Amino acid sequence: MQGSFLFLGTGASTGIPIIGCHCPICSSHSVHNRRLRPSGLVKLEKKSFLIDVGPDYRQQALLHHIDHLDGLLLTHTHYDHIAGIDELRAYYFLEKKPLPCLLSESSFQILKRRYDYLFEPTQENGTLSAQLQFQVLESDFGTTEFVGRSIDYLTYSQCKMKVTGFRFGSLAYISDIRDYDQTVLITLRGVQKLVVSAIGSASSHAHFSIEEAVEFARKVGARRTWLTHIAHHLDHDETERSLPPDIRLGYDGLEITF
Repeated sequence: MQGSFLFLGTGASTGIPIIGCHCPICSSHSVHNRRLRPSGLVKLEKKSFLIDVGPDYRQQALLHHIDHLDGLLLTHTHYDHIAGIDELRAYYFLEKKPLPCLLSESSFQILKRRYDYLFEPTQENGTLSAQLQFQVLESDFGTTEFVGRSIDYLTYSQCKMKVTGFRFGSLAYISDIRDYDQTVLITLRGVQKLVVSAIGSASSHAHFSIEEAVEFARKVGARRTWLTHIAHHLDHDETERSLPPDIRLGYDGLEITF
């Protein structure tokens, strides 16, 4: 399997700059310190999969000319990961077919409660208002066929919410991880390139610190790791100088191959 991963957004839930904040990072002119909400685009041969669809997705799609998607993969249902879901209607208008969406059972149930109008059939043709076709994962760990591609998935938790991580061959995307068990590490054996969230220099009740993310990467055994979901406490260049050579900060617009 050969593919690429594009960082559409690498910021924490508020994005950077934060409204009303004038700290050195939020005031920085460095493009590496301007971070939209976390999201990524995976390309597997001729298929394009969006991972999460936060409130900045319209901006991200226009910036990177994402005129077509083959599927959406949702990690969980916090605002910064699903608030752009209405923007996906544009693809239905273009292609006149629902967009497949892969998600856990718990995420599916929360979407139904939070966005109940998305699940109401239209009067015109009976399709769902969101024009999404949901594929619910049957378990917490496993492999599934999604739009003709084999995708490994795994489950961990953040603030008692289940979160789904995804693996595409030698690349894994692990965002919003706080608590996990040994099964996660077993599922990630052989991963060479890892994307994992790290909120800042200090850990929180919901996120790894940089030190904890580096420790996690060492347990996984990844050759290269990129950190994402970064808060405004971290200057890109200064932080990278303090990191091991195989650990880097992701930034919006960075594309890696695997």
